[in-house]
Amino acid sequence: MNVELAKPFIKATTDILSMMAMVTPTPGKPFVKKGNSATGDVTGVVGFTGNVNGSVSISFEKACAAQIVKNMLGGDIQDIIQDVKDAVGEITNMVSGQARAGLIEMGYKLSGSTPTVIMGDNHTIAHVTTGPVMAIPFKTDHGNFTIEFAFD
Repeated sequence: MNVELAKPFIKATTDILSMMAMVTPTPGKPFVKKGNSATGDVTGVVGFTGNVNGSVSISFEKACAAQIVKNMLGGDIQDIIQDVKDAVGEITNMVSGQARAGLIEMGYKLSGSTPTVIMGDNHTIAHVTTGPVMAIPFKTDHGNFTIEFAFD
């Protein structure tokens, strides 16, 4: 897998979380993921179609997701589960959109789906591709999260 493909995802993630949630994530080294277990407790997934098909997911640990939601909503949380679900879906949508723009500059033609959010301990992520899944771990002051992406 081309590690250059990770760059738009890293940039989009850093830009979006810094702007929307006042959180500065630190990316780790991208790696090829084995298995389909999520690294976090709540995951947003967006599918891609175009001249390649694929998907991107962002999987947050509970504490990290909760802090991001608090920052985005200014602490005004009505229903933590619904607010986390909505925020993770919105972040995944924004990150995938900005990353998609970067991938388009690299010659890809992609459209994105509506985000799906999966919550729960030990859930799995099914990237509907035959290619390898690239994972990028991130650290924040409030916990960790991982972005995964795969293309056919």
